[in-house]
Amino acid sequence: MLRLSEIVSPAFSEAHRALKSGAVNQVILKGGRGSCKSSYASVEGILLIVRNKDIHGVVLRKVANTLRTSVYAQYMWAIGALGLSGKFKCTVSPMEMTYKPTGQKIMFFGADDPGKIKSIKVPFGYIGYLHFEELDQFTGEEEIRNIEQSTLRGGPLAYEIKTFNPPRTRDNWANAYCLEDKPGQLIHHSTYKTTPREWLGDRFLSDAEHLRQVNLRAYEHEYLGEVNGTGGTVFENITERSISDEEIGRFDRLRFGIDFGFAVSPFVFIAVNYDRARQILYIIDEIYEVKISNTQAVEKIKQRYSTPYITCDSAEPKSIAQLRELGLRVSGAKKGADSVHQGIKFLQDLSEIVIDKRRTPNAYREFITYEYERTRQGCYISGYPDKNNDSIDAVRYACESAMLENRVGTSNHRIY
Repeated sequence: MLRLSEIVSPAFSEAHRALKSGAVNQVILKGGRGSCKSSYASVEGILLIVRNKDIHGVVLRKVANTLRTSVYAQYMWAIGALGLSGKFKCTVSPMEMTYKPTGQKIMFFGADDPGKIKSIKVPFGYIGYLHFEELDQFTGEEEIRNIEQSTLRGGPLAYEIKTFNPPRTRDNWANAYCLEDKPGQLIHHSTYKTTPREWLGDRFLSDAEHLRQVNLRAYEHEYLGEVNGTGGTVFENITERSISDEEIGRFDRLRFGIDFGFAVSPFVFIAVNYDRARQILYIIDEIYEVKISNTQAVEKIKQRYSTPYITCDSAEPKSIAQLRELGLRVSGAKKGADSVHQGIKFLQDLSEIVIDKRRTPNAYREFITYEYERTRQGCYISGYPDKNNDSIDAVRYACESAMLENRVGTSNHRIY
């Protein structure tokens, strides 16, 4: 017989007992990477459905196209881990899981289509379970409240689980949300240190220890889930100093990126050097111009570098093809649903981003002034504004291969 401790980290025993006994009906799970909070949430969600025959579940992320490879996959894992694969019918169109003995459903939605959420219909009973994954990516407490009001109607039971990694800034709305004392609510914090080591694997643990040694602030935020930033500044690891020609001459890990633009947005070419051992990124060169043609840009690049391999914004396939025809070695960035978030997290977690503002004044300006988005009430959210970030995008593209090198390997156990 399966013991829950075989698939759920012991850190969540208190939360599980509190929900099962009815002591609480809302649990906010916050913490660092590898704490298994999302694994626990998916297992708990399946158990709540199986134990309560009249309720259906709704699982949400801010953006719908992130569902299938993240939280939907996590619930698939939970069903298998609980030995219930034969009891559930799982489909992706519509994206839902049906508990075959009763017909109960767990439905998956993105909050970017509020019309679908408001029009949810269930064949019987009522919606009695909500799971907000990556809570901080929603636009604020008002959006959460509107979703709760649209879904949790009727019936005596209403369970909620909210999971997220605390954003760096203490002024983020989700961090402030966890300071509120609500009846029936449990705030739970977890880290990888309470997860069985064999679930994490040697690579995960060595990466955590390496980051602790080279960038303690990033380690405390990323792995321990600590809120150690102030205000809304996205990049708190900027070092502005002179970078000499002699220093650049010793660099051997040059990478290049292009963000296309013309009339309004600039064309941006960026050169960086990535020191993986010390987790330092040097931004050393830029071409930042409005109304420059691709032909003119290529000539300027060739004057500075002989045969650079450049990663470009993949949203401009015609421009990429033209750059190839003009003799540059280029490819499009491999964008995904979370590519902006992942790229910025990579840059935030570096021990330093060194910028010489005389060499790259525009990159310097963008990096030091870039702030999180705000709600109408002025609270910060975990969104990144798509303005005044052309250099930042070019740097992300330049660092794409470095991000792949740093990607953490995991064991068969999901460590969400």
